Amino acid sequence: MPLDTMPPAVTHALILAAGRGERMRPLTDNCPKPLLDVRGKPLIIWQLEKLARAGIKHVVINTAWLEDQFPARLGDGRAWGLSIRYSHEGAQFGGALETAGGMATALPLLGIDRQTPFWLMAGDVFMPDFVLPAADAARFRDSGALAHIYLVPNPEHNPRGDFGLSPEGLAMDRASAQFTYSTVGLYRPALLDGLAIGQKAALAPLLRQAMQLGRVHASLYSGAWTDVGTPERLAALNQTPVPRQPAN
Repeated sequence: MPLDTMPPAVTHALILAAGRGERMRPLTDNCPKPLLDVRGKPLIIWQLEKLARAGIKHVVINTAWLEDQFPARLGDGRAWGLSIRYSHEGAQFGGALETAGGMATALPLLGIDRQTPFWLMAGDVFMPDFVLPAADAARFRDSGALAHIYLVPNPEHNPRGDFGLSPEGLAMDRASAQFTYSTVGLYRPALLDGLAIGQKAALAPLLRQAMQLGRVHASLYSGAWTDVGTPERLAALNQTPVPRQPAN
């Protein structure tokens, strides 16, 4: 089968969109941060289009703050050739469950077993030129790793970075050169073993534990990347030209 007609190695994805967006106030007082417009369309739609181009079919979006706005704006995903389901943490648990807790709670909606990989993306990060690498997805699927994360050069607001990167492509808890976690990665549900549905839990401690076992791979991405965390960063993005879309 020709490479360009091969089915994607990963067909499921989870988008994190449950945060309150305190630093974005007052913009987020009446609109969830992922639904704020960036260069002409809601930020989360950039993620949905990216997933659709990569052959993803099944997407779960976790929500909490003003969560009814997401299905009202995005529907069931058919506009992008996707099937979207929603993990409404606000309605079910009274608020956001942090990253790992939100992932563990949303996983049953993805309908995959503990070893089946899925893409993870944040609904409030802008990476216009990033294309989900099919080769990385295939390698991860066939590996014993629990995660493959994408790191970026440290922005001004995170000068110390989050994780290191070994010459062999392993993520490291500490290294002489630290990079920032982009919020994009490939994951196996097995990373979240032991977390209960509805339990609040952070992701970084789980990643660090897996790094100690050599089970987190990483790549460095040097393209455009913005954590849209303040009104000033949003305004700066909207003052620049719309980037050229990656080819299908």
